[in-house]
Amino acid sequence: MTREPLWTRNFITISIVFFLVALVFYLLMVTMASYAATAFNVTESMAGLVTGIFIIGALTGRIFTSKLMSQIGSRRTLLIGLGLFTTGSGLYFFAVNIPLLLTIRFFHGMSTGITLNASATLVALMIPFARRAEGIGYFSTASVLSTALGPFLGIFLLEKAGLHFIFGFCLAISLISFVLSLRISAPAADAASSPTQKGFRLSDTFEITALPISLITMLLGFSYSSILSFITLYAKAVDLVWAASFYFVVYAITIILTRPFTGRLMDQRGANLVAYPTLLTYVAGMVLLSQSRHGIVLLLAAAIIGLGYGNFNSVAQTLSISRVPSARISVATTTYFIFLELGLGLGPYLLGTLISLTGYRVMYLSMSGVIVVAAVLYHLFYGRHEHRQE
Repeated sequence: MTREPLWTRNFITISIVFFLVALVFYLLMVTMASYAATAFNVTESMAGLVTGIFIIGALTGRIFTSKLMSQIGSRRTLLIGLGLFTTGSGLYFFAVNIPLLLTIRFFHGMSTGITLNASATLVALMIPFARRAEGIGYFSTASVLSTALGPFLGIFLLEKAGLHFIFGFCLAISLISFVLSLRISAPAADAASSPTQKGFRLSDTFEITALPISLITMLLGFSYSSILSFITLYAKAVDLVWAASFYFVVYAITIILTRPFTGRLMDQRGANLVAYPTLLTYVAGMVLLSQSRHGIVLLLAAAIIGLGYGNFNSVAQTLSISRVPSARISVATTTYFIFLELGLGLGPYLLGTLISLTGYRVMYLSMSGVIVVAAVLYHLFYGRHEHRQE
């Protein structure tokens, strides 16, 4: 029996657009705090707010995106989001003070939330049902690449070219992504699915069947934020800066090499065969990271965490839409990403306090406990029910 095609023009184009938008997101995430501190001479907490308010904007954008997609379709929502995203990229040139910079960061974050949400929903509608885990695995690799290349480019360009060049680079990338999006045609399932309704309802934003896996994702995102936010400072504290500079490269390569296999395995054999090993691997990687005293050990931890956390993400995203009709995929996708970003956004603030009390090693070790809690919740909500559903 011939399998339905996955690598269509639409799928490739939307994956590229998602990668470019996420690239700008991560590139600016690693440079904004430094820019705010040096250009406006603000405190570290204010510099952190300049970085973090972007996440608040992204969450705001996601909250209202699912209802918009249900009314005008995902493709139109994507084009609106990219138009706002490109505008936001250009506004950085006019940030002459901190209040204005904070406003621009919030606006840019909101447009990013709209764009990434619409992109993920369109892909979910495009992928053949029998190849859903495989397709989402490939698509989410675009996000993985951006998490490795974005911080690397940001640090490199900040040292070699400066912020104004970075702003111009991000504006160019935004324009390219908008032009590419014009080539995307809407799948048959992408149509307004509900009449215009006044007011706000929780069901417009949250899909109840996606809440358990979204809660698990929030806990895992919280633990992973310890790496995104503090790996550089941790490396300086233990004198492993050279290894930390390659951390996300090793992490990304591991996911790129393994995700195609784990996606097919989930489609063919079910989620448990991928979920349990990847969660246990993530725990092992975090423990190893907490005890790293040599560069090769830190990079080995990066590979193990990539195998664990990096692959469980595609499992979670697939599960978030596995129990909903096509008309609710946009809402389920919104629910998943809201909880993921809550974990990533809350982590730096709370874990910064924990570090001041315990140090980096204990903080990373404690994150392995958070992952164990997430694994127990996975078993309770999903793992023990999989064979019954079959």
